[in-house]
Amino acid sequence: MIILDTDLLTIIQRAESQEYENLVDRLDAADDDVAVSIVSFEEQMRGWLAFIARASTSDDQIKGYARLHGLLEDYANRPILDFDHTAVIEYQRLQNSKVRVGTMDLKIAAIALAHNALLLSRNITDFRRVPGLRVDDWA
Repeated sequence: MIILDTDLLTIIQRAESQEYENLVDRLDAADDDVAVSIVSFEEQMRGWLAFIARASTSDDQIKGYARLHGLLEDYANRPILDFDHTAVIEYQRLQNSKVRVGTMDLKIAAIALAHNALLLSRNITDFRRVPGLRVDDWA
């Protein structure tokens, strides 16, 4: 199984760069299921909700709500891995071992470990601090 981190998922959602082409080519060639985490959904949703809250014009509000709606549709069509009991155990183990990675990234790493999945991310430096995590950047 392959899990897309939020940064690479965003590249796929935008579908407009050489990084997108590289990533899609590699994913198409891979013989693995591709999923995203519920934590990525939370990160992206919080981002668009903050955009809407800061919007000072009607046009910005319309844009924000349209992007939020697009986000909902995108996730409705993707396999989503939960932050479940197995992931919580991994997360607590990583916290107890003092892995120095941000909370959201640590949750994503715990989900990847719980599923023995390859995590694809642009944030290789931080994720390589997580013992046992398989991580790569295909963009």
